[in-house]
Amino acid sequence: QVQLVESGGGFVQPGGSLRLSCAPSQTRYGAYVWGWFRQVPGKQREMVATITPGGQTNYAASLKDRFTISRDTDNGTINLDMRDLDAGGTAVYYCAARQRVVTGRDYWGQGTQVTVSS
Repeated sequence: QVQLVESGGGFVQPGGSLRLSCAPSQTRYGAYVWGWFRQVPGKQREMVATITPGGQTNYAASLKDRFTISRDTDNGTINLDMRDLDAGGTAVYYCAARQRVVTGRDYWGQGTQVTVSS
């Protein structure tokens, strides 16, 4: 099992950029698929981006050109770089890890708030 702690959320102006970081309690990256999700109250949680231990990435189609997920093995973090943010980027962002087995569990961080406003 793994605990996930997000950081980097806050206020950002439209058009700005922000980096979110996820610090797992363990760095056995090969055991999990890692991802970032976001949720607005009253709406379904949305997949933002995922990354496999081999570095394969997947993005929500509408975010592919502006968001980048990466793994920083030196610092032990999973990062999400967000560029050209607009009001639609306002949400609680969650780090997630999925065990790479059929019966594997999903793990979630507590979330970090991102607010895009002038």
